[in-house]
Amino acid sequence: MFAFAKAQTNPNKTSPKAEREYDKYAFIDSREIFEKMANKGFKSVEIFSKLGDTYYFNNDYQNALKWYNQLFKLDNETIPSEYYFRYAQALKSDRQYAKADRLLKTFAVKGEKDSRLQSLENAPNYLTIVDFQKGRFEVEPVSINTNYQDFGTAYYGPAQVVFASARDTGVFYKRRHSWNEKPFLDLYVADRDQQGNMSNVEKFDSRINSIFHESTPTFSKDLNTVYFTRNNYEDGTLGKDDERVSRLQIFKSERKDGKWSEPQAVEFAEGGFSTSHPALTPDGKTLYFSSDMPGTMGTESTFKETDIWRVTIEDDGSYSDLENVSIVNTEGRESYPYISRSGNLYFASNGLQGLGGLDIFVSTINKDGSLSNPVNIGEPANSPDDDFAFIVDESVNTGYFSSNRVSQGENDDIYRFVQIEDLRETCEQIITGTVTNAITKEALEDAMISVVDINNNIVVTRRSDRNGKYALKLECDKTFFIRAEKREFNTAEELVNTPTTTGVIEVDLALDPESYKGRVGDDLAKLLNLNPIYFDFDMSFIREDAELELQKVLSVLEDNPTMTIDIRSHTDSRGTKSYNERLSDRRAASTRNYLISKGIDEARLTSKGYGESQLVNKCSDGVECTEEQHQDNRRSEFIIISM
Repeated sequence: MFAFAKAQTNPNKTSPKAEREYDKYAFIDSREIFEKMANKGFKSVEIFSKLGDTYYFNNDYQNALKWYNQLFKLDNETIPSEYYFRYAQALKSDRQYAKADRLLKTFAVKGEKDSRLQSLENAPNYLTIVDFQKGRFEVEPVSINTNYQDFGTAYYGPAQVVFASARDTGVFYKRRHSWNEKPFLDLYVADRDQQGNMSNVEKFDSRINSIFHESTPTFSKDLNTVYFTRNNYEDGTLGKDDERVSRLQIFKSERKDGKWSEPQAVEFAEGGFSTSHPALTPDGKTLYFSSDMPGTMGTESTFKETDIWRVTIEDDGSYSDLENVSIVNTEGRESYPYISRSGNLYFASNGLQGLGGLDIFVSTINKDGSLSNPVNIGEPANSPDDDFAFIVDESVNTGYFSSNRVSQGENDDIYRFVQIEDLRETCEQIITGTVTNAITKEALEDAMISVVDINNNIVVTRRSDRNGKYALKLECDKTFFIRAEKREFNTAEELVNTPTTTGVIEVDLALDPESYKGRVGDDLAKLLNLNPIYFDFDMSFIREDAELELQKVLSVLEDNPTMTIDIRSHTDSRGTKSYNERLSDRRAASTRNYLISKGIDEARLTSKGYGESQLVNKCSDGVECTEEQHQDNRRSEFIIISM
């Protein structure tokens, strides 16, 4: 059906048909075409990024990871910024947290900033914070799950729940959605007992269900009003926007004399954007929901992300005070809100720091409508996969959430839980850090760390270990000075204001030794005893371990403002000589750009790549060597040109 040229002749080729299917969100159809091209040897940002997307947006992070890996091996400066986040999410789903964080930090070096980067910078030890909430739930899948999608429970009176499912109902042919080639969703009702066990599943009312998607209902206290999510299907017609896409919309239906009215789209849901996953507050006066409407933080990417929004429901049924709940939102995806009886907002996010995929967070709604900073509710409610649609009956501390953790994105299942412990509020601040030589960045063992309060009283002391590390605990909501001392070094001190919530603060202390002396022609890498500035094979990204070494060079340049240096980069022998020369040029330029991004005047830095012309071992063309031996040849030098 398709004719493909040889890979060597046109490596950036793409398929117009695949692009059309992709733009229509027909991911399965476009995937088949893109994979045929990739298997023929075609390589391009366009092919690998969109192949990854066809899995990513179907929540199959493992297969998305496969293609995003290929994308970033291209070492292409044109990779769109959003793919750093998608790649990081896929890495987290594989529990590669350090690599995911390193990727985002690399992105930050390029000058990109958004709230997801900021949250990582504010809480680099987020896994410790998430782990603090671990073990508060006992969870298990409910017995009514099928091999199809089952998710999004809503309480329907004291003894029933309504949920969405694509289960087989015995119909000979069930319509399928081109996004994932899975059957459309309908609403179902089931009985529940106090332990959360579900039974007696039946289809919900036929006036609510249609031939397209219905999901995530929320009911008024008297059960006579329902808001739910549906494709823009009204009066027998499927509505599409200017892009020929049927968006999700929130619909409302009211029950009179035991019959549900014809659902109508809520008026604030109109305008060429999606609204979904409604959630009523217990008093029925506010409706929370997710949307990509104008004002949403994550609308700059190819696929618009959603924020949590809320709107006031007036006594006459009209809507007012449409508001973005900004404190919980990021440029990522925030969705599936739920408001508990005690006034807690539970929602799912992949933009806040978590374990991977969508994680469940909680934020307290204050009396004035403001919200507290969201907190990750921890394992086992959360996992490296998607976890969402959390609801809880606080009278018995049981509830439900949905997850694709078993099928790794293939299908969602409903889980019931018992909450055995409240959110841990005990405030304890852990202070950790490393004491280093400010010039060489080497760890300093046996440095004295003292914590001094505002009255100059020593609260606690510690000694740094052989790796320069220290850790101690302090009270929350206090002001302290963290001081480090060692013979032949100047004392260093940092002011710390501990917050009001449990967490981890990293306070690194760099002690200045005697002034550094160097001469023209010296190699800073040798003078500073640098570990080699390594690069991954066929890549020019600054690795996290390389960044630590470059900080040492940066300190010398900052302390010697007239010094100029020449950065010289070398490759191993794999690849052609011309390619390696270009690669080493990019690596040298990448190193130079890193130092410039940290404030060093570009006029003080030159760079050049030498390719494989100056190997440090026998590993030339045709010689069998280990990866470590090849890595020894991928290095950088920093030659002092002038003082």
